[in-house]
Amino acid sequence: MAFDYEQYIRPSTFPHIWCPGCGNGIVVKALIRAIHKMGWSKDDVVVVSGIGCSSRTSGYLDFNTLHTTHGRAIAFATGIKIAKPRLHVIVVTGDGDALAIGGNHLIHAARRNMDLTVILFNNSIYAMTGGQYSPATPEGKMASTAPYGQVEPNFDIVRLTEGAGASFVARSTVYHAAQLEGYIAKALDREGFSLVEAVTQCPTVYGRRNRTPNPVTFLEHFKKDSVPREKAEKMTDEEREGKIITGIFVDHPRIGFIERYRKMSERASEVRKRRYIQGSGPKSEVGN
Repeated sequence: MAFDYEQYIRPSTFPHIWCPGCGNGIVVKALIRAIHKMGWSKDDVVVVSGIGCSSRTSGYLDFNTLHTTHGRAIAFATGIKIAKPRLHVIVVTGDGDALAIGGNHLIHAARRNMDLTVILFNNSIYAMTGGQYSPATPEGKMASTAPYGQVEPNFDIVRLTEGAGASFVARSTVYHAAQLEGYIAKALDREGFSLVEAVTQCPTVYGRRNRTPNPVTFLEHFKKDSVPREKAEKMTDEEREGKIITGIFVDHPRIGFIERYRKMSERASEVRKRRYIQGSGPKSEVGN
């Protein structure tokens, strides 16, 4: 079925700057199709990004968009959502942007159950800023700051956000484009904090350093080594080693931050009104 992507992009910003073989375009197309499914007006959608390859997305999409500072996309998005709760606020970010300098914003937005949808492009490297290792770079892999191999264990993004309190968490890869689209659509439809990890490839920076410069090799790896969550739960730790576990890991609907904040504001307003009527006046609140 033909799909008109041009209605959601800014043609004047093309050609894009992503390298040949980069998987970011697949993620963006899945995001566009998912937004289209929601039937939202473009004026009601905000896409916020930080710094990095994936963060160029905000410049290409024809919504309300904000290209912010490194690691601060979720903080900016939080402010937008609180100021304009009716808007659908989506954050596009990378593994370095979201997990390192932006790590605190990520976990506390999940803890608050802030009404945001985060699409986290995980290419396992700081690709735009020099090829440094990120918190998602697998142990043993090469980076400009790990010329003999990464010695630190990498974050499991799903477990991190689940533990922080997210309402919806899923993972897929750019090889599984239709599945990725479906997960993003579900995330957009959920109240509270939702995150979809999109495992993608960087053949230019990550690939060359790790002897996989061919993007097809990455896609073959994503196909061969991806395991559905249900199957992975029956595997041993050794069998899961090196696998990409895909699926929906958290789907626990609960009241988001915006609704809780609204209810608290109403209670506070009632308390102030009651005190004023009783003759205590606004000054009585000081020290209470």
